[in-house]
Amino acid sequence: MTDSVVSGELFARARNRIPGGVNSPVRACRSVGADPVFVSHGDGCYITDADGKRYIDMISSWGPLILGHTHPEVMEAISEAMASGTTFGAPTELEVRFAEAICDAVPSIEKVRAVSSGTEATMSALRLARGFTGRDLLIKADGGYHGHVDFLLVAAGSGAATLGIPGSRGVPESEAKNTLLVPYNDLDAVRQAFEAHPDRIAALIIEPVAGNMGVVPPADGYLAGLRQLTKEHGALLIFDEVITGFRVGYGGAQTHYGVSPDLTCLGKIIGGGLPAAAFGGRADIMDHLAPDGEVYQAGTLSGNPMAMAAGIKTMEILRRPRTYERLETLGARLERGLHSAVQKAGVKACINRVGSAMTLFFTAGPVADYGSARRSDTEQYGRFFSAMRQHGIFIAPSQFEAMFVSLAHSDNDIDEIVSKAEDSLQVVG
Repeated sequence: MTDSVVSGELFARARNRIPGGVNSPVRACRSVGADPVFVSHGDGCYITDADGKRYIDMISSWGPLILGHTHPEVMEAISEAMASGTTFGAPTELEVRFAEAICDAVPSIEKVRAVSSGTEATMSALRLARGFTGRDLLIKADGGYHGHVDFLLVAAGSGAATLGIPGSRGVPESEAKNTLLVPYNDLDAVRQAFEAHPDRIAALIIEPVAGNMGVVPPADGYLAGLRQLTKEHGALLIFDEVITGFRVGYGGAQTHYGVSPDLTCLGKIIGGGLPAAAFGGRADIMDHLAPDGEVYQAGTLSGNPMAMAAGIKTMEILRRPRTYERLETLGARLERGLHSAVQKAGVKACINRVGSAMTLFFTAGPVADYGSARRSDTEQYGRFFSAMRQHGIFIAPSQFEAMFVSLAHSDNDIDEIVSKAEDSLQVVG
């Protein structure tokens, strides 16, 4: 874009030293025909790029910043922790308080271990499931993304879908063959997988609300059905709540929908904007982890004090009265506004929303799984993205991602987004 001179210069420098010029593929903006914006700083619900242009941020660092950028209480907690040291490789009180906060918030988690990324959390939870059950096979949903671990990078959504990559080179067939694919929201397919592989499936991992094929909520009875099937067949049910944890409710999607998994993976919000994640669940399963058990998992920076402090403070703020009522109000306001804008423009599109996360799909819908999500017109989305960016609205450079509302957004901010969406939809065609 012509007004992104400094960002363009930075991108050129980055491409000389960083593969693709970015440290995570979707940031490259290739699927929307643009170059990335290089961010200078953030404040509340706004970011400012290297050229000094200000945007209303609807990415929220892909979900973690539910309080907005540089929240003063979170920044103070980080500063206090940093003053005592950045890392020790030894236990701290902050880790204990963090674990207690997670277990208090998520009823299905009796014990929890902190790690540094969502990928690390899902990888570790699945190794634990295999060690606990003594089985090798896993079930995941087509289009579900649970990190870039070899055995999970099979028909992944989000970035992989955006780039049109069905899996990834470098993933051995021997790794991929132990992962069974089923369509999201299809209980019969899960039932058939268990029947075809009796006593061989260790776990089913699922996003209770899909977020990496765009936001796709579970059909009525789907999560309860998964709970029943996994129990019947002696497999563990793992909820990947890296996105939904503390996003759709204080106890996560499992509390929102009333279904308890055996293990839960958390990330993003629980780090308060710093790299932190966790996995936890029933004590009898978690006790199989080293040093008490024989399933090994470790990490030098796990339980980093600054990340623990940021996460503890973020969870404390989210526990305050009417927090999620406010997020629901803002989310519903944006959904109504976007729906009206779509109708005015006469564009074929639909909106999926759960709480403060939503996706505007450029397809008539409904979108209930990866197959229906992929019917979206990604070229139209690319034009919408570019127009919104020109208007100062920062949305995901991928049709298969979410918009995230934060507590830093005001009613006026939401109305501004809707107004710019009305203008932008006129150029979609």
